[in-house]
Amino acid sequence: MTGPVRAGARALAKLAELLVFPSSCRLCGALLERPGERIVCRDCLGRLSPRRGPACPACGRFFEGEAGDRLCGRCLAGRPAFSAHRSCAAYGGPLKDVILLFKYRRCAPLAVPLARFAEAALGGEAALWEGADALVPVPLHRARRRERGFNQALLLARELGRRRGLEVLRGSLVKVRNVAAQAGLRAAERERNVVGAYAVRRREKVRGRVLVLVDDVTTTGATLRECARALAEAGAKDVRALTLAQAL
Repeated sequence: MTGPVRAGARALAKLAELLVFPSSCRLCGALLERPGERIVCRDCLGRLSPRRGPACPACGRFFEGEAGDRLCGRCLAGRPAFSAHRSCAAYGGPLKDVILLFKYRRCAPLAVPLARFAEAALGGEAALWEGADALVPVPLHRARRRERGFNQALLLARELGRRRGLEVLRGSLVKVRNVAAQAGLRAAERERNVVGAYAVRRREKVRGRVLVLVDDVTTTGATLRECARALAEAGAKDVRALTLAQAL
């Protein structure tokens, strides 16, 4: 089948799908009529923009109105168990809207464009990828996973793994305590809330390896630090972290 014929067949299939199952963008309401569009239209996804600006080279915290990368006060006082963390952008605008759909509205297919965005934003970050052996999704407790239907970090890690050619370690890092949700807690409360919440099983999968934690959103970094601590104590050679967004 030639290229034009394949393109025509895809267009006809999309038209047939719309006739039977009409759908519109969950953000702007536009009809999803272009091939490959699902849940959110191509135009809305095109509004996702990576953040470019100064940040702490260790924890990845964005700086506002300051020139140049430098260690933040917290990292000067004590470095986290991960060696580097990078976020694609601040948690707001279209990115926040897409993440909320992905995470809370059972819109699992959004893992694909979000991973594409992450690769475009952070694919050149040597601090994340140089020598990396595997991706580790931040886990949900089994009760929360049943409630939500899937672990959004795992879906995101799988898509990134396909793009980067990296193994995804599912089930090596687990959440052993179903703690209260971090949202709404103050920074100190977030730190206390996750202490001892994560553990490593099958330590041979992490021992001596360079691992990249993957999550959707970080606020204070408490979850990433606790996950990295568990992996480091289990023998990981180095732990890094990637998130789609950080709340400022």
